[in-house]
This record gives sequence, structure tokens and C-alpha cells, in this order.
Amino acid sequence: MTTALTFRPIDTGWTLRASAGPAPTGFDGAIPAAVPGCVHTDLLSAGLIPDPFLDDNESALAWIGLVDWTYSTTFAWNQDAADRTDLVFQGLDTVTTIRLNGREIGATANQHRSYRFDVQGVLVEGENELVVAFRSPIKYANEQSVALGVRQRPYPLPYDAIRKSACSFGWDWGIATYTSGIVKPVGLESWSVARLAETRVVATPSGDGGTVTVDVTVERAGMDAVTLTVRAAGAEASTVIASGDRARVALDLADVKRWWPAGYGAQPLYDVEVELAASNGSVLDRTTRRVGFRDVRWDLTPDESGTPFTLVVNDQPIFVKGVNWIPDDALTVRVTRDRLRRRFAQALDANLNLIRVWGGGLYESDDFYELADELGLLVWQDFLFACAAYAEEDPLRSEIEAEARENITRLGHHASLVLLTGNNENLWGYEDWGWKLRLDGKTWGAHYYYELFPALVAELAPHVPYAPGSPFSPGMGWDGRQQTGPHPNDELHGSMHLWEQWNRRDWTTYREHTPRFVAEFGWQGPPAWSTLVRSVSDTPLTPESPGMIVHQKAMEGNTKLTNGLIPHFRLPEDMETWHWAMQLNQALAVRTALEHFRSWAPRTQGAIVWQLNDCWPVTSWAAIDGDERPKPLYYGLKNAFAPRTVTIQPRDGGLAAVLSNDTAEAWSGELVARRLSFDGAELDAFTAELSLAPRETVVVALPAGVAQAQDVAGELVVAGVGEVRGFWFFAEPRDSALGAAQVEVSTTAGDGGTLATLTAQTLVRELTLLVDKVDPDAVASDALVTLLPGESTTVLVRHDGPVLAASTLSDPRVLRTANELVVS
Repeated sequence: MTTALTFRPIDTGWTLRASAGPAPTGFDGAIPAAVPGCVHTDLLSAGLIPDPFLDDNESALAWIGLVDWTYSTTFAWNQDAADRTDLVFQGLDTVTTIRLNGREIGATANQHRSYRFDVQGVLVEGENELVVAFRSPIKYANEQSVALGVRQRPYPLPYDAIRKSACSFGWDWGIATYTSGIVKPVGLESWSVARLAETRVVATPSGDGGTVTVDVTVERAGMDAVTLTVRAAGAEASTVIASGDRARVALDLADVKRWWPAGYGAQPLYDVEVELAASNGSVLDRTTRRVGFRDVRWDLTPDESGTPFTLVVNDQPIFVKGVNWIPDDALTVRVTRDRLRRRFAQALDANLNLIRVWGGGLYESDDFYELADELGLLVWQDFLFACAAYAEEDPLRSEIEAEARENITRLGHHASLVLLTGNNENLWGYEDWGWKLRLDGKTWGAHYYYELFPALVAELAPHVPYAPGSPFSPGMGWDGRQQTGPHPNDELHGSMHLWEQWNRRDWTTYREHTPRFVAEFGWQGPPAWSTLVRSVSDTPLTPESPGMIVHQKAMEGNTKLTNGLIPHFRLPEDMETWHWAMQLNQALAVRTALEHFRSWAPRTQGAIVWQLNDCWPVTSWAAIDGDERPKPLYYGLKNAFAPRTVTIQPRDGGLAAVLSNDTAEAWSGELVARRLSFDGAELDAFTAELSLAPRETVVVALPAGVAQAQDVAGELVVAGVGEVRGFWFFAEPRDSALGAAQVEVSTTAGDGGTLATLTAQTLVRELTLLVDKVDPDAVASDALVTLLPGESTTVLVRHDGPVLAASTLSDPRVLRTANELVVS
């Protein structure tokens, strides 16, 4: 009898206990455990530990990572007609020994892959006992570091010696959790004759149609012939696999629609059903992939300025409006599809079109990439290597190849996936961070980035572009002894990371750089006020109070915040104004950089901000904090990445209005540029009729009468086409004559909340409503608005409940501007 593949989850009856290590008294007994889950979430559910995200609970719970933990359960099983029964773990974090009915059936040491064990001869009729014993990840990593040889990294614990999310050991924005757990489903998979062990699907467009190509690897329980059938868009094709374990089916489709990134078109997706059948026609196994038809490449053709790094989709160059992504919760098992959808909705609302999954985190869940496909968010996926030298010897080497094979195969069909990248900053680190001397001849990862990964991508997903690292300069290579070609962080070639501004220099110096592509840069700021006071209970709360320091992970972070603020604003003395000043300066730093980079398109063809999200409540580079609240930076991204923008930029000793039209339609109108005094009086003006083609950037030099101030402290330039406009101030706010903000507020009912009309009586800079202080769940539609005297703007505050009173929103704790950071 032939039976179809079935999967039976083992997800009930699990318990957890501390089996060795420095656990407090009482943790060696059975604690109810959820699978999927992790030690932290189980201990939280049992009420045995406090929330690790609050105050200094991080250090109070550090013992968890030093403990060996054991999960166990029992389940009933009865012999069936299947040829094989496998015990399948879709994800284990991280180092385990697995026993079934007292027999060791396997061991694992890699969070980034799945595991399968044939247990047909180990299962017994009736009750079966399954035990998964986890080693302390800290102790294992330290042991492996000694065995492999200590290598360079920026943090004390050797995350490079274990195949586990690097940031679970802590980062300069991240809490150290040292998690352990059965983090993905586990169960018994029963099958007969053959199963689909590996399925790779490629959708290739051609004219009005396209081709779906399916490559499979089958695992056999016998030598019977099987039939592989592929169905998509009403078409079908089959082949018989008489022997061997590999087959290919190509299916031609006469009429398919192209898939486009967000902002460039629609995202039609097609289901591809792959079915394996026995000789009698009964289905043995089946799987489905959703695909989109699009071409993708990165244009690296050298030009007179160096080497571009231009994403091209369906022959359309894309200006990348990107953000870097870290795990959305430090306890990653809590990240659901709904949570990812909320984050992606925020990304789209901020006019983003690409998310880079950073190499110190995870290969994200299938939900992540499926949602990206549906919504048109492009994905740049790093292989999981970050800021460290990695050994090229076993057992690490074999684990790395296994995880890379699995994840290239798992992700390769996604329309959203436009780049696989070997690592984060390791090529750069090898050149500039003293590694060569301290490695003293040890391996550091070059084999993976220059040999293994490109070979695996060519074998398993040749349609997916690959780059050896980020940053990376095309033309680089490895001759077996050293890197060759341009420096990896050369702004004339490929992708670049810009961190000198945050670490040592003022953010205005972003304008000194015109890179071909910026893959990382950013500025710090605290989380939303509601998030901050929920997670830190210091009394008094100050920038340097104990809880604040726990939630500031960057080296000299507060010093850099202060040094970055002083050139622009006065340093406030009270906590709430300090909080606003640092949030505002973060937003201005990144917005200024983005407007500058965008103004140099197509020389610069994209910028990826560090970072979109946080994994806990913390002062960080994120635009959305650990409680999912947008910070002012979020609105800086939204405005700088708007489909059409006008900014004023320094050019050739003067000023220019730069118009960017990132839409599919032409943009015509009259450019009006005016030099004004702070009271709104017009001092000079310039007009020009303009017409921009789709996706075009135009630079218009402004005449001296507009571009040169008579009173640098009290004048500004405004340039715009219709309601799209930009501003230029001749002096930093702290050196200007900016007076106190006078804003009238009126409110009415709006769609989903309160519609607030804000009218400026004076020049008001960067007007923002910190609405979470009114309602922690409230969100404003816009922020960072500059208004001339007499001008108004309308902001929708989305919230539950009755309309908010004007007095509530005009409260000086809520209604914030740059003005109060200037006026003493």
C-alpha cells in the first residue's frame, strides 16, 4: 500500500528543566514548556523570571545562558504502513543531544538549519519519550573558540565560533539573551516510496509569457519509478524519474504579468504546485511555491566615476530606498506573521522599497519573504557572518555549507530576493581593523565569501545575484593570500558603509561623500517616551541614570549623542527636552544624508539606513522602537524617500534646487525659489518652468540673489513645485535668530482618530506631535514639519476613543519643535 507523506507535530506535553549550571534553586524541576518556544518565554510564562527587557534584568538573567537545559515530552505512536518515519526538527537553538526512548539519535550545533533523523527502528508501539538536551551556548562557544583558535571580533563572547544568531550574545543596540530552545516545529514525518527532499523553483519572464523551471532532489525508500508533475497558471508538465534522485521539469506559460517592486508596479504572484506520485498515480508528496516573474541584476559596468552598484528590475533602474533589518524581538519565537505584516506596512508607509537582512541576525521565517513578495518589498539577504573573522575548519566549515545549501534552496524562488551577500563588514574588517596582524596566518572566512557561497549560489540559484560582502567594491578578489583589487569600502566602487559621522564627525559631513551606493549609515536616538518609561523605572530618570545606561549599548553612546547635538542645538537640562533633542537630531542627521544621497542620483543609486527596527526597548539607530512605535526618524525617512521631492543642496560654492521624480509619470510645473526673512518677508525670488521625465533627477542652480544671505542668522531659502518643497537655513539653529514657536491647534474628528490643524504664527521648525504621551497606542500621520508664519498643516492622529482636545495636543510636552532647543 502506498501512503502519502504526513507530518504529525509533537507540540504538546513538553517540560523544561535546568540540568546543569548556575541556575537558582527551584529550576531543576519540570516547568511547562511551549514548542515552538525558548527557555526565556517558558520561564516568563511560568512566572519564574522578570521581563528581561526591563531595567537591568538583562544582567540579573545572564545565568540562563550558562545553564544546560533539557526539554522532554512523551507521545503515542502506532506502526503504520509508511516505509519511513523521520523525526524532523525545523529549528533548534542551538547545541543539543537528542534522545528517543533512551537512545541517542543525533546531535546538533546550528541554529540556522533543520535536522532530520530516521527513527523507524527506534519508535515503539504506544508511549515514546523524546528528550532534547541543550548545552549552554556560552560554554560551547568558548570551547569551540579555543578548539578552532581565537579570532577577531568586536565583542567579548566568541559568537563567531558557534552557528547561532550573533546578536543573541549582545550587540551595540541589542540585549544579550543567550537563548536556547526548540524554536521551530518538531514532529514525525511518515512517507513511502519517495519524498521531495529538495525543491527549487525559478520563474523566468520572456516577452508576454514566461517559464517555470522546477528542479527536485528526491529521497527514496525503494527504487520504484515516480512521476514529477508541475502545475502553474492552468498549465501542466510531467516527467518520470525511473532511477536516480534528481529531475527537472520546465513549464512554458504563454501569458504572465511582471512582478514589480513597491512604487514601480503591481506584484502578481503565481502558485506553482509540485507533486510526486507513485507508479499507480497515488500522490506521495507535494509542495507549493509562490513565484513572481521578473528579471533582476545589479549593473556593475565601470563608468567615468568608478563602478556603479545599480539595481535593475525588469530593465528598470531602481533607486533603492532601503533599511537594515535585525530580528524584530530578541526572543525571536515571539515574532509572528502579523507582527511582520505590521512592520512591513510601516516600511511601505515610509516609502521604502528594500529591506536588508543583516548578517548578525537570522535567515528569517518563510512568513517574512512571503510577505515581502506580496507587498513588493525587495530583500537583500546577508549570509550570517558579521564583523568578525570566522574559522574555515571543521566542524564549523561543514555546518556553514549545510546551512547555506538549505537557505539558498529555501529562499531562491522568492520574487523579492534581489541579492545574497557573503557577510557584513568582514572584507572591510580584514583590511582595516588590524586582523591581518592578529590572525597571524589563521583563516578568517575568505573561502566562504569568495569560493563556497558563489559556487553554491551558481549551483542552486544562479538567477539570484551575489556579492561577497557589504561593503564591497566590484573587482575585488582573493588570491589565496590576500584580497586584491579596490578597497572594500571605496566610495567610487560598489557599496559603502559610512560610520565616521556617527563615531567621530558631524552629520553635515555626509555631504562630503558621493558614494555609488550606501549600504549602511545611521544616527542614534532614544525610543518613544512611552517605550522608555515603560522599560526604565529610574527615579529620577536622567540620560545617565542606571537603567538608561543599561539601555544604551553603544560604546560612548551618550557622549556621541551629546557631541553630535552641540553643533546644532543647545544641550537641554531637563529629561523630556533632552529626549526630544536627541530624537530630533537623529532624524535630521539621517534625513540630511538621504536628501544629499538622493540629490546625486543616478551617480548614487541607493541608500540603506541603519536601521528600521529594534529587538527591545533601547537607545539605538532604529526608526521604529522595540515597542513598535515610530520615532521622529521614521518621518525623516518617509519625507526624504517621498515619490517626489524638492531639496536645496550646496553645489559649486552656491545652492541648487534638486528635484527628484521617482514615479512613472512626468512631473511638470513652476519651480519657485524664495529667500525669506524669518518673519516671512520675501527678499528675493527665482522661478523656472520645469518638466521631469519619469525617474529623473534635475539640478537647478539658484541665482546669487536667492542663494546668498544678507543676514545668515535670520534668513532661509524655500524652493518648491506646488506643495512639494524644501528648505535651506544659512545658519545652524543654535546660531540663528529662531524665536519661540507660536502654534495654534484646532481639532476635529478624523478617519480613525483626530484631525489636528496646526497653524504657525511664527517660523516653526520641525513641528512634531509626540502623541504617544497622550495615548501610548496613538500614531501621527506626519511629523518634522516646517511652517512659515501664517501657514497651516493638518496631521491625522490615529487612536481609539473620543476626539482629542486641542489643549491636549498643544501641551508643550506633546507639541515639540526645534525652536525650543534654540531659545533659552
